[in-house]
This record gives sequence, structure tokens and C-alpha cells, in this order.
Amino acid sequence: MVEIQRNPTRSVRIGSITIGSGHPIAAQSMTATHTSDVEATLTQVQALHAAGAGVVRIAVDSKKDAAALPAIRGGTQANLSIDLQENYRLAAEVAAHVDKIRYNPGHLYHHEREKPWQEKVKFIADIAAANDCALRVGVNCGSVDPDKKALFAEDDSIGPMLASAHEHCELLDSLGFTRYCVSLKDSDPAKVIEVNKRFAEERPEVPLHLGVTEAGMPPDGIIKTRIAFEQLISRGIGDTVRVSLTVPNARKGEEIAAAQQILTDIAAGRVRSVVDFGRDSLNIISCPSCSRVENEAFIELAEEVKQMTAYAKDHAITIAVMGCRVNGPGETDDADLGLWCGPTHVNLKKRSVELGAFPYDDILPRLRAELDKLIEAAPSR
Repeated sequence: MVEIQRNPTRSVRIGSITIGSGHPIAAQSMTATHTSDVEATLTQVQALHAAGAGVVRIAVDSKKDAAALPAIRGGTQANLSIDLQENYRLAAEVAAHVDKIRYNPGHLYHHEREKPWQEKVKFIADIAAANDCALRVGVNCGSVDPDKKALFAEDDSIGPMLASAHEHCELLDSLGFTRYCVSLKDSDPAKVIEVNKRFAEERPEVPLHLGVTEAGMPPDGIIKTRIAFEQLISRGIGDTVRVSLTVPNARKGEEIAAAQQILTDIAAGRVRSVVDFGRDSLNIISCPSCSRVENEAFIELAEEVKQMTAYAKDHAITIAVMGCRVNGPGETDDADLGLWCGPTHVNLKKRSVELGAFPYDDILPRLRAELDKLIEAAPSR
């Protein structure tokens, strides 16, 4: 076993487990069912709990979702985290039934836009404190605080994420609420490594939730995540982890198995020595299957995209396949070609330029045509 000196983070209790301060690194996952479907969601929560998930996250996007929480809570011993989407006020309806609340700073602008974000965070923190809940400040590259993004160069995605995280930590500290952790996620493992290293240097006492968002399908998604985890955890950075994979609902337990294997390998010293992924080769990123996916055909499409584009494997091109309207539009902006999937159509983009919406059955030929154009225009190596 390799002796790793963990960052001296404070302890944060999440239900029956505690992260930080030398406690074991907990693996997490997220349900991919519609939360309002109590039976399906509870079945998946129990499966993830049985697979070893320290925390299971559930998305709440509506009052109907919130109304399902009491029955889900009553049917499981799992530690539950709620993922607040645009409506931050739903925290008041769900906090009594969960152990942790996750909010995204960038999503606080979608409701009551005239109200300062500081008031919204205080509302969430007060609700969390009153209901014995921990918090996660979930900063995501594809939905960063717009005010912060405007302060940095267009090609600087790390600066806005760090500024947003620091600002929210400072506010929570000033409110006397310190039972929180932070996540800073990107689809590029190198950026995940860089942003988390920088944050950990400046706020070593704050526990970190690690993850590579939109990592994609196995095995590529596991490889990307492994690279980031190895480089960070080997340096003592990271207190809880999520491996985000694009897999069918019945296979969500693979996220926990992958996380546990990576953690075991790091502890045994079985790690890579350098970070070098996707620099001169095709890179396909896709978001994990979750309850926000509006058409499960997205999962099959992601696999078909991977197979169809294999001929371009030696070209440094990034293709993003996103499954929902929440993160899809923003998180395809940085890809050379992006697909974000709605209920009946797939929106094709070339970076931030919309190329049109096409039926699922028609999208692959359109994608191939655009991919061929990029290959033809690329300078020869």
C-alpha cells in the first residue's frame, strides 16, 4: 500500500458517513430514473446503495419530483443527496427527506432573476442547517456563473470556475455554515486536475468532490476519470468521488464499481505517471445517464456515434453527445461538433453555432458530413 498524505480538510457529515479529515473516500452515483416514478427511483437507489455507494444523488426539477421524496426516503437507508436544478426554492420541500443538498451557482440565475444570488444561497443554507443537511457547491464548466465568466478571457474556463467557488465558500463561511464540500468539474481530465489543484492550494480545509463530467462510455469514460483521480488523489486531494458514465439504467452500478477499483489501484500504487489523454486523437464526451435525459435513445446514440466515428480516431477532434436541455446547450459550446438531445430531435452544433435539429434516425449522416469537413480542413500532420 502507498502512504498518501491527505489534504487536511475538515469533516463534513452526510447522513451516516463523514467525508474529509482523513475519513475514507466515498464513492457516489446518481439515479437515472424520473424521480416522480417512486418505484423505479427507489429500485435504483437500493441497487446503488447495495453496490457500495456512500451517497446516492437524486435530481429534483419540479414539485412533482419533490412530492416523491418522502416515499423514496421511507424505502431506503441510503444517504440521499438532492440535486437542485433551476428552482432553488424546492430546497424547502425536500430537505427534510435527504442528507445533503447540491446546488449549482450557475443555475441560481434561472428563477427570480432580480433577487441577488447571495439571498438565494442564504435561503438554501438556512434550510440545510434547519434540516441537518450538508451542502455541495457544484461548479460545472458548462453552466458557470455568467457574471464570473464575463470577467475572464474567452479561452479561460478555469478562472471563472475558481472565482465562483471561492465566492460561494466565502459567503457560506460568513453565514457560519461550514458543513459543505465543493466540486469543480470539466469534461477534460487535464482541466479537472488543474482546477482542483489550484482550489486545494488556496482552500485546503474544504473537502472536494471529484469527478470528470460527461466522461462518456466505458472504457473511455473510466480512463479519463482514472487519469484525473490518480493525479489528484495521489497528491492527497479529494474526499468523495463520482465516476460519470453513459450507461443504461440497469448498469448504473458500474459507476460505483469503477470508482472503487480506481481507489483500490491508487492505494496500491498502480497509477499512471503522466496526464496525456486525447491530445492528438478523437475525443468523444457524453454526459452520464440521469433523470434529466429526455429520451433514452440518447444512450444508444452515444454508442452509435462512437462506432461511426472510429475512422477519425487519429484526428484531434472533440465530439460531445449531451442528453438533456439543462446542460446540453452550454456544454456543447466547446466541442468541435456537439449533439444535445431533446425528446424527438437532436440539435447539431459546430462549437456555439447551431446547425439545425434533426430526427434521431437522421442525425448520424449529418454528423458524419460535418466531421468529414473538419478532417478535410485540418492541416496535415
